[in-house]
Amino acid sequence: MHIPENYLSPSTCAVMGAVMVPVWLMAVSKVRRHVPQEKLPLLGIAAALSFLSMMFNIPLPGGTTGHAVGGTLIAILFGPYAACLSVSIALLIQALFFGDGGILAFAANCFNMAFVLPFTGYGVYRLLRGHLSSRSGEYIAAGVGAYVGINAAAFVAAVEFGIQPLLFTDAAGQALYCPYPFWISIPAMMIGHLTLFGLAEVIFTTAVLAYLRKTSPELFASVRMKTNRALYGLIGALIVCTPLGLLAAGTAWGEWDPEELAGQDFLGTALGYTPAGMEQGFSFDALFPDYAVAGLPDAFGYILSALIGTALLVIIFKMAAPFFASHTDYGDSVSNH
Repeated sequence: MHIPENYLSPSTCAVMGAVMVPVWLMAVSKVRRHVPQEKLPLLGIAAALSFLSMMFNIPLPGGTTGHAVGGTLIAILFGPYAACLSVSIALLIQALFFGDGGILAFAANCFNMAFVLPFTGYGVYRLLRGHLSSRSGEYIAAGVGAYVGINAAAFVAAVEFGIQPLLFTDAAGQALYCPYPFWISIPAMMIGHLTLFGLAEVIFTTAVLAYLRKTSPELFASVRMKTNRALYGLIGALIVCTPLGLLAAGTAWGEWDPEELAGQDFLGTALGYTPAGMEQGFSFDALFPDYAVAGLPDAFGYILSALIGTALLVIIFKMAAPFFASHTDYGDSVSNH
């Protein structure tokens, strides 16, 4: 679901940026008011959970792949605005350091995965939670919310893809950016997310939620969070297991390199050309493209990338904690468990 560079027109990216700026400002304001200061560094751990979940690619018949995001899980733990910030920073680290998602498309990716996904998933969770008061009811509500949230995000991404060939073509009628109209982009995105990728989001959300309920109950109460070996153990286990994401051959739908796009045949025959906007568009060289580290086997590069990404996220949120401290309202938590 990470939209690469030049799949969306610069004007589309600018519009998405204009939409996301007030969302980010509101998220910062809400987190400053409602998330206790001692729990702010935990948003770095939450962001790491999302970052790591997105490294576990799942294959779909036909050669494409997808992954969980974890946005609904973070919204349940800390509230949707905190989830928006956490996932946004995770996506920024992915784009800047690992080339996963475009720099120009950053706001669009955040709109889909850091805004639509957690807010939709959390809204469904709260709606169902009001009718399901048992502990098993909480997991049902979380699973349904996670499933609806990731599919809502996938649908919005499909619309962003599909609108490109309607609005941006050259004199010959060829698409300048993503060439696939709605009748291709929506089914292509939704089939995978309504099946395996949605199921992966459900499993990740409910499994981690159940684990944290058992091992870290202080996360769900307004008390000081002690150093928790179980929480850091979970992060460590995910880092070690990230090479499993390499087992999924293929590329996620809509994330092909420009030179690969000409050979795709979703229009019934091969596209046969590289859209000019992609060929001549913005380019950015990440330090560790595709989570690979030069000179290391892929598996070790994946683990090192996971370590680097996790460390950066934890450091960023620890450094940001003092900035959020002054307006914290300890009596009004966003998560309202």
